[in-house]
Amino acid sequence: MSDWMIMIVSVAAAIVAVEAVRRVLRSRLIGERWILAGPLVRRCTWPGFATAAVATAYTVYTPDRTGEPTLVEGSAGQAIDRGLSLVLIACATWLVIQAAYAITDVVLDRLVAVEGERNRRARRIRTQITLVRRVASAVIIVVALGAMLFTFPQVRALGAGLLASAGIAGVVVGIAAQSTLGNMLAGLQLAFSDALRLDDVVVVQDEWGRIEELSLTYVVLRLWDERRLVLPVSYFTANPFENWTRHSSRVVGHVFIRVDWSVPVEELRTELYRALREHPLWDQKDWTLQVTDTLPNGLLELRALMSASDSASAWDLKCDIREHMVAFVRDRYPESMPRFRVDVPPVSESVPGLLTGMTAAEPDSRPVGSWGTGGDRPRKEPPS
Repeated sequence: MSDWMIMIVSVAAAIVAVEAVRRVLRSRLIGERWILAGPLVRRCTWPGFATAAVATAYTVYTPDRTGEPTLVEGSAGQAIDRGLSLVLIACATWLVIQAAYAITDVVLDRLVAVEGERNRRARRIRTQITLVRRVASAVIIVVALGAMLFTFPQVRALGAGLLASAGIAGVVVGIAAQSTLGNMLAGLQLAFSDALRLDDVVVVQDEWGRIEELSLTYVVLRLWDERRLVLPVSYFTANPFENWTRHSSRVVGHVFIRVDWSVPVEELRTELYRALREHPLWDQKDWTLQVTDTLPNGLLELRALMSASDSASAWDLKCDIREHMVAFVRDRYPESMPRFRVDVPPVSESVPGLLTGMTAAEPDSRPVGSWGTGGDRPRKEPPS
């Protein structure tokens, strides 16, 4: 009974020690000076409690050098010992992964705050760090599973034969999971070739959106109306797509205006420049107004170009300028609003009764109560 009490006290002491470390990291003395304190507390608290408790219990349960359990004898003791070892490996793996995520969180948080010209490079590094830590987590989990398997004497005795069979099994699994492996390789290719980054503005399948999540197997695109489009990573390596922020986020937008031939183009050009100078979304760089086409329906097509710092600003700027120019033409030059001209050929006088020579129809002289063509059928009186 004393051995069990020792185990309980030891586990409680380990938990108290972890809690003390957590409180120290959250204190002003350490938490405000060490940038890793916050992420470590946030991610490693529960893994730390579990690892400390299980490690202490495993150490007290098997105190001698032979590795034989002392609290419970026989097969039950061996089963408890193996169970504790498996749980310890799992908890240690959990703690290592969360600690790695806590360290990378510090870097990612700093990269998110980067703006301006360095934002593109910061997003590339964010994408690469995110994928690398997921690959590292997968490798750590595979190693932990291998360590768990080798705690069984039967698996340890197989040795080289197990490794050979694992190689054959790996080939079989690779053939069966070819599409999944292809997606994983495509994800690494996208991340390290800088073709796609987190928060990139892309157009895929005629849908505009931003890259919200990029993993080894799929890409989540956040569309302009808050929908989510989920595509496999291999789609971006096998199909063309538009990346509006490949080198910079600056975008040139265009607005088409269709008006009558009588419109004074130079006056519209002057008004466009005045409106752009007063608009806060224009980046003060590119603008123009050109006559781009004469349409078959008798209208002129004007194209106004304007630049903005990003695609969202360009969209708002285009809508505002379109509304302003339409109101300007309507109020200042109403005669230049779109109109359709119809060329009516002269009427031939040889065709009688066509537009000319037509007489008004004579009024019907039939009695009010007449029917059809007879005119002599009396109206049926209602029954009295």
